Amino acid sequence: MRTIEFKMERPGLLQVGDSVEVDESKLQTLQGVMYYYTIIPALAMSNNIPARNRLTVNTGKVTDIRETESASFVTVVFE
Repeated sequence: MRTIEFKMERPGLLQVGDSVEVDESKLQTLQGVMYYYTIIPALAMSNNIPARNRLTVNTGKVTDIRETESASFVTVVFE
């Protein structure tokens, strides 16, 4: 089981308990190959994740949403 936090800049697009699908993107950086994930359809985006921690599944469940003044942070658990 893996947990990833996503940044959602428009509030109210997701709710706790929602099932989500993510799209994987690959990025070449000075630290090596990184991956980032976007909740489809472009609802929220993860930070860069090293290749060794790459997801093996593309569906998960929203377990928490934390609101701040600038954005919401969505926690998703992947089995």
